[in-house]
Amino acid sequence: MMKDIILKAENISKQYRLGLVGTGTISHDLNRWWHKVRGKDDPFLKVGEVNDRSIKGESDYVWALKDINFEVKHGEVLGIIGKNGAGKSTLLKILSRVTSPTTGEIKTKGRIASLLEVGTGFHPEMTGRENIYLNGAILGMTKAEIRSKIDEIIDFSGCERYIDTPVKRYSSGMTVRLAFAVAAHLEPDILVVDEVLAVGDAEFQKKAIGKMQDISKGEGRTVLFVSHNMAAVKSLCTRAIVLENGETTFNGGVEAAIDYYLQGSKNDFSIIDFKDRKGNGLVKLKTVNVFGFNEDCKPQTGKPFTLRFELENNHGVSCDDIDFDIRIDDNMGQRISWLSTRLFSKTNNGSLQKIDFIMDNLQLNYGVYYVTTYLTVKKIESDWIQNAFSFEVEEGDYYGKGAFVSSIQSKALLNFKVNTHVD
Repeated sequence: MMKDIILKAENISKQYRLGLVGTGTISHDLNRWWHKVRGKDDPFLKVGEVNDRSIKGESDYVWALKDINFEVKHGEVLGIIGKNGAGKSTLLKILSRVTSPTTGEIKTKGRIASLLEVGTGFHPEMTGRENIYLNGAILGMTKAEIRSKIDEIIDFSGCERYIDTPVKRYSSGMTVRLAFAVAAHLEPDILVVDEVLAVGDAEFQKKAIGKMQDISKGEGRTVLFVSHNMAAVKSLCTRAIVLENGETTFNGGVEAAIDYYLQGSKNDFSIIDFKDRKGNGLVKLKTVNVFGFNEDCKPQTGKPFTLRFELENNHGVSCDDIDFDIRIDDNMGQRISWLSTRLFSKTNNGSLQKIDFIMDNLQLNYGVYYVTTYLTVKKIESDWIQNAFSFEVEEGDYYGKGAFVSSIQSKALLNFKVNTHVD
């Protein structure tokens, strides 16, 4: 029913001009003015490319958002997910009235509180206590309202010892704790939260998620939540939308949205033409496919995981004569795990074509990992590639309870199996 709708986005679009501040040149401004005088549409709204940050475009104009439409009901928790640059933060800024849309309209009922960036509205020279009053006033709280809740805000933030210390001496985690504590106690009708919770530690993340659940379920308020943590989205949200290149590509249930987001995100590499490799080349790596619970899904913590290698074996070298090792490093170059076919007996003497490393329960945290490959034939180096490729792991519900994933000791990664494919 329409009376249950607390927020409605109608044809929201946001256009930016690349490389310049403002609208661009005087000629563009005059052109816009002349069209406006004649009652015509802005001519530059007819141009512009999709907001794909990974490719070089031809136009100076891009659509950060394009024709976004959705409704949010009272008490609903809407998750907004998508890759970096998909338009999530731009959408939240428009919803929070930080910036205005190029076209379209936002209709809301009630007060909106936003937590978009760490320490937004905080003054570094003022103490934590003074910033509570300042930030609360910016968010629309009266002085009496802040005074009545200040002890509760301080206690929730966990920064009591430093509350009378200037904020410039706070860590980013302490700052976001205090900022979230103020926003959460504003009692807004709509709470808008961006990825800032990632700055906090595990204990604070758990507390913040619990507070947002209380706000939505206990107090019947509405929450808009942006995160790359799929476990948090799954545990908190009642519905989700997926943004891709500034457009809505999915709007529906949380689990279906997460599955859709992860689909098509596999890592597929051709490395046959990789030049920086060593060995006699008798058998070489041809392609690598990295995927999650199916071939169209990105790897996710706690879910099935496969590394599939296709070989160039033109001489029909037997499976029993080939040993294949891979080393997985983190983004600091530290070894996370070492996997080897030597740990398994090989009884098939056919010509080896593919090797699968399979893990039923991926025990890697969220992040990017780099893989070095080492292949030998009869113990002689055949193909060695340092940092042959990298892959990204999404956070997942490792414990099956919608919980955040804490640090996992990756030595357990040695619990894997190998499948070989021969001709």
